[in-house]
Amino acid sequence: MNDFVIFTDSGCDTSQEVLDKWGIIKKDLTFRFNDGKEYHDSEMSSGEFYQRMADGDVAKTSAVNSETFKEAFREEIEKGKDVLFVAFSSGISATYNSGRIAIDELKEEYPDRKLYAVDSLCASVGAGLILYLISEKKKAGATIEEINEYIIKNRMKIDTWFTVESLEYLKRGGRLSATSAFVGTILNIKPVLRVDREGKLENTAKVRGRKASLKALADKYTELADNPSEGPVFIGQGACMDDAKTLADMIKEEHGVDVMLISDVGPVIGAHTGPGIMVLSFVCKDR
Repeated sequence: MNDFVIFTDSGCDTSQEVLDKWGIIKKDLTFRFNDGKEYHDSEMSSGEFYQRMADGDVAKTSAVNSETFKEAFREEIEKGKDVLFVAFSSGISATYNSGRIAIDELKEEYPDRKLYAVDSLCASVGAGLILYLISEKKKAGATIEEINEYIIKNRMKIDTWFTVESLEYLKRGGRLSATSAFVGTILNIKPVLRVDREGKLENTAKVRGRKASLKALADKYTELADNPSEGPVFIGQGACMDDAKTLADMIKEEHGVDVMLISDVGPVIGAHTGPGIMVLSFVCKDR
């Protein structure tokens, strides 16, 4: 039985340091600001990224191309390893398709190797959560086939919820009309969004005020988590660590469970939401 490696992309909003502990290789998406310079996600700190957005810069992201994936995958294949690529949701990014193309082409070159590309249908720390779960499976001795099948069977058991601080960035990205953003700002409206079963962002509710939006996320955990007293729970935040800790405290006080990971939300999501993005992900009964 050949050893195998797990690849992912930076849409998982999980640091390379953490992924290294899990034994997972990450390839970065890229982004550009108004100056046109291309950056890899890991090249700029989240603090600088969100500050530039706050100063008026508009960020646009690009998927990893298939040739980049192909080169990275081939390097591991030549070391004698099989490859499983677990992608950020295809409902939000073209990155899964790029990885799938690379895997399909490599299958023709290496017909005896086990090569898989799987769409997590998860976003941000939701993708990070499923990566954590499969890393535990791999440590326990699961095969590449078993892990691929596990993702397909269990990706609808990863629930991910979002809220934002400002509607300005949703307006800039064309996800909200200028009129709706203006009225929502005046009324202090905060949207509550989730990743739906197709892996797309869905606006599910509106609440008034930041505190209410954080409570709405905590309430979703109470309502939908499979084992609310056990977790695991992941939080993603964009330049709002104090609010992330507040959300973690809400969950701790209600259910006695510690949030396992609080990480930075990177440019893939942050480009559309701006600073103040808050993400909560957990294992649910069914998305």
